[in-house]
Amino acid sequence: MEGWSYYWENRGSRLLLTAYVVAFFIFLIAPILIVVVVSFSATSYVAFPPREGLSLQWFQRFWEYKPFLNSLIVSIQIALLSAALGALLGVPAALALVRSRRRLANTVMTFLLSPLSMPLIVLGFALLFFLSRIGFGVSFLSLLIAHTVVSLPYIVRTVAGVYRGISPEFEETAAILGANRWQVFVNVTLPMIKPGIFAGALFAMLISLDNLPISYFFGSAETNTLPVVMLSYLEHQFDPSVAAASTIQLLVAIVGLVILERTYGLQRIGMPT
Repeated sequence: MEGWSYYWENRGSRLLLTAYVVAFFIFLIAPILIVVVVSFSATSYVAFPPREGLSLQWFQRFWEYKPFLNSLIVSIQIALLSAALGALLGVPAALALVRSRRRLANTVMTFLLSPLSMPLIVLGFALLFFLSRIGFGVSFLSLLIAHTVVSLPYIVRTVAGVYRGISPEFEETAAILGANRWQVFVNVTLPMIKPGIFAGALFAMLISLDNLPISYFFGSAETNTLPVVMLSYLEHQFDPSVAAASTIQLLVAIVGLVILERTYGLQRIGMPT
């Protein structure tokens, strides 16, 4: 009897766990699937499921409506440039802070990670005042700086995490064998921290593509990103073209992940080599 009791108890726990996992994935994926399905709707209003068949008219509307297309280009440019700039600034900072023995290092690391704990509305408001004060105003450069500030903590955190798990003996051995600091970095350190850089840059690009609060403060005819244009569009019209824009934005993120998987491998990201 004890064996049967244990069997049914174990089987019941597995069924509950399976049901919980299925419900969890439905909760996460169902809203995305609904938006994708609505983007193919043939009706002139948002309805789920589509009542008059499927159509690509809202993707054509996205292509013909210049603010959507122009803002998508701006979003991709800002995402790529902010990730690159964040890597240029964040990687040296993470390497220096991880190996530093000064008490100030922890304070500086906390300062670099602080944008993660601040409301983006407050951060965007503060950056708008600061960048306007030093003469940048509302411009593409200001938008790039603001997105880099938001992206920087992800790159610093992932690179620092990977670098902290690497023994300093590798670099010390290369230095003893005659390599200078640049050679040690290029031939020893950089290959080992590449997973952290890729992971941080990936997070930075995804956060930038989806960012609305920061982009909203720096929006103009030339610097509007896709989320800002979608919000402005929704204030006056409510048709499935916004769902089509969301689907295209989702497709951009998926294409980026596929390219990363083909060129580097997602499983290697975040793991020391």
